Formats: sequence, C-alpha cells, structure tokens
Amino acid sequence: MSRAESSSPDASPAAGERLFDPDLVFLRRFTVPLLLVARVMLAYIFIVAGVTYVGQYAGVAEYMQANGVDARLLPLVIATELGGGLLVLVGLKTRWAAIALMGFCLLTALFFHLGADQAIHFRKNLAMAGGFLTLAILGPGPWSLDGWRGRAG
Repeated sequence: MSRAESSSPDASPAAGERLFDPDLVFLRRFTVPLLLVARVMLAYIFIVAGVTYVGQYAGVAEYMQANGVDARLLPLVIATELGGGLLVLVGLKTRWAAIALMGFCLLTALFFHLGADQAIHFRKNLAMAGGFLTLAILGPGPWSLDGWRGRAG
C-alpha cells in the first residue's frame, strides 16, 4: 500500500474536509504560524522598498518619469508599499491591503517590466500579485491583529 493509500488515522481528513494529499497532513498542525511567516515574507520587499524610496526620493521620481509615470504619484507609491506592507505584516485590514498590493504589483509589471530584458521582474510581480490574491481570499489567520479582533475569517 502506498503512502497516498494509507489508512492510518493521521491521514484521514477531519469531518467535512477534503484532503488533497495525505502526505501534507502535517501542515495542518503548522497552518497558523505558517500564515504569519507567509505574511512576513510577502510584506518584507514592500516595507524595504518604501523606506528606500523615502531615502532616495529624487532618484525614484526620476526613474518613474523615465518610464512615463508622473513623479507626483511617488507619495502614493510610498504609502502603498510601506503602509500596505506594514498592514500585511501585522495583519490589520489585511484583505484590503492585500488587494491594494495585488493591484500595485500588476500595475508595476505593466508600467515598468514589459520589456524583453524585464521578463523575470514581470513574472515576479505576477507571482507576488497571486500571493496577495491568495492572502485576500484566505485572510491573515489568527496570529494577526485582524484575527485578535475577530475579523480574520
């Protein structure tokens, strides 16, 4: 009998739950802390970028203009990246922040990464948008401010 066909009690799903792969049952025990780790991983790049953009404001504004984006949008970019990243990190208004950052990733891919030499960055932004979409759908989990406030559902 293969591991996938195992009839051990640990491999059976909880009542009403479909289990797609018995080999991954162990993840159920770690779901809550892994949701926190996932939020930290998603938020990290945006928090660092937002802080960097504050320190290199003129250079970032110049880069935006060189790519046809009005530099007057830079404060909104910083607020979205830094603010959205911090909201995702602590799990406050997580679904809204995830939707905003998903849109930001898609717009960044379209405005800055359409060139042939930018294919990796384009795909990276699409992947991050998918991660934020997943976060918006699943929510931040119980180890979040939303969870502690009873809104993580």
